[in-house]
Amino acid sequence: MAFSERLLQAWYRGHPLLLLLRPLELLYRWVVGRRRRAFVEGRGAIYRAPVPVIVVGNITLGGTGKTPLILWLIEHCRARGLRVGVVSRGYGALPPALPWRVRADQSAAVSGDEPLLIVQRTGVPLMIDPDRARAVRALLASEPLDLILSDDGLQHYRLARDLELVLLDAARGLGNGRCLPAGPLREPVERLQSIDALLCNGASDDTPTTYAMQLQPRALVNLLSNQPVALEHFPAGQVLHALAGIGNPQRFFNTLEALNWRPLVHAFADHAVYSAAALQFEPRLPLLMTEKDAVKCRPFAGPDWWYLAVDAQLSPAFVAWFDRQLQRLLVH
Repeated sequence: MAFSERLLQAWYRGHPLLLLLRPLELLYRWVVGRRRRAFVEGRGAIYRAPVPVIVVGNITLGGTGKTPLILWLIEHCRARGLRVGVVSRGYGALPPALPWRVRADQSAAVSGDEPLLIVQRTGVPLMIDPDRARAVRALLASEPLDLILSDDGLQHYRLARDLELVLLDAARGLGNGRCLPAGPLREPVERLQSIDALLCNGASDDTPTTYAMQLQPRALVNLLSNQPVALEHFPAGQVLHALAGIGNPQRFFNTLEALNWRPLVHAFADHAVYSAAALQFEPRLPLLMTEKDAVKCRPFAGPDWWYLAVDAQLSPAFVAWFDRQLQRLLVH
């Protein structure tokens, strides 16, 4: 088991040795608190875009479902006649220059796996740059837009934002509630008091403080043909290899079991780089992966390689709340 995975387990399941990291946690909290105060007080170089900016982020390390939520927001805003653009850090991307406009025919090595997934699924204008303010400027210079979605970037305080949406994983929650490196939090729990909406991925019902979100499997998609088929393509009891290189691989494996399949699981690190040789699993069975993995595996995919297409489902209360926010933001 990799060190990063052991550390994640310690954060979410507890370990007495984490006490040794408390002094470093105090230093980390001081640094992030100082940056947050500077932003709130308007100190430093803070870019405010001429169009509304909505940040979709989290305060925990590990996957929470930001990409499916971004996809839902893109389609929801487009259905209301809005021209939407997306900016992203582009984790793991190695573009020739920054900022970089992601195109559907690029490789994940150049554009990053999540940005490429978003562009291939939606065709949305998307710019990657660790400096998200610079990415927003470049995106707005390239074409007219009504709204910018920032994929992650909650802690990127050089970019002003009009709305902050934060995701939590229902199973993992806030872990031990401590900040890095003694826990999984990027910012203290108190940060949640200042956001606009908290969504809980995997929750079945809203609570007084959170909106429910679930990931609904929609279809199986063949990597070579890119053609979707019904989930019933695999009958109940189907044994298959299951590949997941995401922040929380177990969530994907649990989904496959809930569909009554029998996955032989292969968990990789988030944003893992794959090769054909590394994925020649035995025995020979269908290989099923996440859409995020598929954008990296498609160039060397076999004929029986598939990804599970999923869509975010948001609670009616969140949809109504979000529409009111859109109306407010676009009036001004």
